[in-house]
Amino acid sequence: VLRCLGIPTRVITNFNSAHDKNINLSIDKYIDVSGKTLHLTEDSVWNFHVWNESWFIRRDLGSFYDGWQVLDATPQERSKGIYQCGPASTRAIKEGDVNLDYDSSFVFAAVNADCVTWIHYSKKRRERIYSDTRKIGKFISTKAVGTNSRVDVTANYKYPEVKEMSFKISYSQYKNSLMDDRKILVTAV
Repeated sequence: VLRCLGIPTRVITNFNSAHDKNINLSIDKYIDVSGKTLHLTEDSVWNFHVWNESWFIRRDLGSFYDGWQVLDATPQERSKGIYQCGPASTRAIKEGDVNLDYDSSFVFAAVNADCVTWIHYSKKRRERIYSDTRKIGKFISTKAVGTNSRVDVTANYKYPEVKEMSFKISYSQYKNSLMDDRKILVTAV
């Protein structure tokens, strides 16, 4: 319909799409002390999820948020009491502006939530034992114009994942590096 009105629109596919039911920006899994999964949350990770993007000027949010906006024709959660999702600015999603209207927090979680595993000891005590910050939001894609090729638009939704690097240094080298940092800080003040 939006294309018929002359509004640029495209289909987006997000692989490893998070469904963050409680909007805490993480997909939580609970286990007991024996490792058995406890069903204490409705969070889930879908193999993929599809939505639309349309190009809008956002006078309501400011020109910083102009551009591609997420619209989900199959919303799974209520937003302000109605089953709807969007228009959420992809710029807001990338920048982590999750407090804006129009479901930016839900879409942010769909592409960038952390997967966290907890040991659940009691109603008042739990312990985080694992966190995967890279699992969600892979190969966010649209179809290329005029061909059947895939165009990766992940960079529109999130910054590149930081690769973990391990360094083998001695404790004395580590301690000296901290001293160097303090010297820089003192000099800067």
